[in-house]
Amino acid sequence: MTIRVVLADDEQLLRVGFRMILDAHEDFDVVAEAGNGREAIAAAAEHRPDVIVMDVRMPDVDGVAATEAISREHPEVRVLILTTFDLDEYAFAGLRAGASGFLLKNVPPDELVAAIRTVAAGEAVVAPRVTRRLLDTFAQRMPTATQAMRDERLARLTDRERDVLQALALGQSNQEIAASLTLSEATVKSHISRILTKFDLRDRVQAVIFAYESKLVEPS
Repeated sequence: MTIRVVLADDEQLLRVGFRMILDAHEDFDVVAEAGNGREAIAAAAEHRPDVIVMDVRMPDVDGVAATEAISREHPEVRVLILTTFDLDEYAFAGLRAGASGFLLKNVPPDELVAAIRTVAAGEAVVAPRVTRRLLDTFAQRMPTATQAMRDERLARLTDRERDVLQALALGQSNQEIAASLTLSEATVKSHISRILTKFDLRDRVQAVIFAYESKLVEPS
């Protein structure tokens, strides 16, 4: 399967470098480039790529606003945020806007390739513990639901789903969740899939954010 990619970054040299990396692999097709968020939104509408590799700090319309618009208008298009620092507030905002993960701009070529393939397959690429560090850093600024809304949301979870979501939000991998709850990894994946479906969440990153917003877990 060919993975259709849009590269969105205001630095042309970076776009050229990323294109060269992806062009070396037969399963990638870079269908467009964008120099700002407005162009990225237009490229998403015109080309309907599988993945947009999105810088966050761009002129005109930034990557966060572009991610939010694309996730709303074209939910099948996955966004992979590019950031300079792993605790960049823009990266956190991008995850909340609907991105499926983030990469550092100095990512090694093989990691870039693997990350895009992972996102195209519908998974998130942010390591659980890195996601938790982001959330712990910025959770105090995160608007939360009312107590009634939180109770209603959490009431929709079974006891086991609540356990799995809490472990997920605490940064545990599927293997670690399985070991701590005495479940098989397949069962853990099944629980996560049901959680995503119940709350219309895109991936495990969005599930972690949901757990924080619902106060199922608190910042460290």
